[in-house]
Amino acid sequence: MAGKKILIADDEARLRKLLSDYLVREGYEVLEAADGEEALDIFYREKELDLLILDVMMPGVDGFQVCQEVRETSDIPIVMLTAKSEENDILNGYENGADEYISKPFSPKVLVARVNAIIRRTCDAKQPNKETIEAGGIVVDKRAHIVTIDGEEVVLSVKEFELLTYFMQNANIALSRDKILNGVWNYDYFGDARTIDTHVKKLRAKLGDKGQYIKTIWGMGYKFEVGE
Repeated sequence: MAGKKILIADDEARLRKLLSDYLVREGYEVLEAADGEEALDIFYREKELDLLILDVMMPGVDGFQVCQEVRETSDIPIVMLTAKSEENDILNGYENGADEYISKPFSPKVLVARVNAIIRRTCDAKQPNKETIEAGGIVVDKRAHIVTIDGEEVVLSVKEFELLTYFMQNANIALSRDKILNGVWNYDYFGDARTIDTHVKKLRAKLGDKGQYIKTIWGMGYKFEVGE
């Protein structure tokens, strides 16, 4: 993954150094921040960041706040780190636009594998050999990684973009949560199918009136259907 730049924001210097060493060995360029305020300063200063790794519990501006502010202007992939494993904390991370959530303690090798998978999927989504997808006024341009609704661009996180693309590529097909997990998160995801519900909620909100195209199939999953 040579040339890709990652920002690690965590108030534990030892953990930052450990993760940095592992990621540098993978070929990444790594920047470090000791708190949320410094993370935002680096984010606004650096124009070529490819991924953020944010600890939730940082002094001052916490990881959730950083994630929320970044999501106002960017779809950069975000991985949240936390010592908490409560469901509400995990859902809070996804509600604020995180793409992945890893609970401490964790293996640095597992985190690197997750980072590699996210970067790989992001790069694949931007390959120029993909056609645009259009339905009901929504246009997904996988080449430019852009979504427009009735001509107006909508900012989606990487995972929201992948989820919408998956829905539109499988329009009018009933999709179980497990099938969506395998199709969007792939087999490298170590999570819960309820993660999908959180992402669908966020995606519907960003699509506005078009959010109604994502139909809930109770007890099973979802279906993207424009209708007549």
